[in-house]
Amino acid sequence: MKKFKLDEDEQALLDAFEAGQFESGLTPERRLFIAKSAEATFKKDKKINVRISSRDLSAIQRRALEEGIPYQTLVSSIIHKYVSGSLCDALSNKSTNNA
Repeated sequence: MKKFKLDEDEQALLDAFEAGQFESGLTPERRLFIAKSAEATFKKDKKINVRISSRDLSAIQRRALEEGIPYQTLVSSIIHKYVSGSLCDALSNKSTNNA
């Protein structure tokens, strides 16, 4: 699993959580709204067929194996990040979102 560098606030939050001292400020209504939003976001109700090169498929499968997820889930995640504008080009350090 990858280690992420946390800023001071994130580290304080993680420390409080791990010490059992974290208390959520979410109201039941807000929690329900977030749960419904997440469910709608991740609902997968369409299937697609895509032709890609064997080389690209092998690279995707290898990367998915490194991440510990099925390669189809990785492909779905990449597509979601692209259409939501959060996919970034690691080499140029630029977002793929042209807006």
